[in-house]
Amino acid sequence: MERLLRILPERARKAEKDQTKYLRRLRDKNPKKLDEMFRRLHDEVFADIDCLDCANCCKTISPRFKKRDIERIAGHLNMHPKTFRLTYLEIDEDDDWVLKKLPCPFLGEDNYCSIYEVRPKACIEYPHTNVKNMRGHLVIARKNLSVCPAVFEIVERLRKEYPL
Repeated sequence: MERLLRILPERARKAEKDQTKYLRRLRDKNPKKLDEMFRRLHDEVFADIDCLDCANCCKTISPRFKKRDIERIAGHLNMHPKTFRLTYLEIDEDDDWVLKKLPCPFLGEDNYCSIYEVRPKACIEYPHTNVKNMRGHLVIARKNLSVCPAVFEIVERLRKEYPL
């Protein structure tokens, strides 16, 4: 997995143009068919990939923290939500609450999440490849190509199985 993570950015950079073009064309697919295609490949790829071997998402990008996430996590940590925000979060250019620094402060050396039971909704749904309305998540999939080896593999398999 370490080797894969080292070469992923370069692989994603080389394939970016073709993958971006491909993902744009997928918007024209029947939404239900698109959801089925992604869900099936998501399940296949994650049968072989263990997030605990990677955790690249937790090391390199921040989830969005919604108000409910902040309240839930702060309560779990016995903190006031304002104290949690001041300690861990900042507002990004999209006016979303995100982590101040990376890797995620809740990620352990063993790649386990210390707040897994109460983690943000964005973490629960990541990498957003088995959600309803995949058409609305294609932009997110494109952004995650260089972060998540599973997303890269899902899109590569899609391109082979469903050439457009």
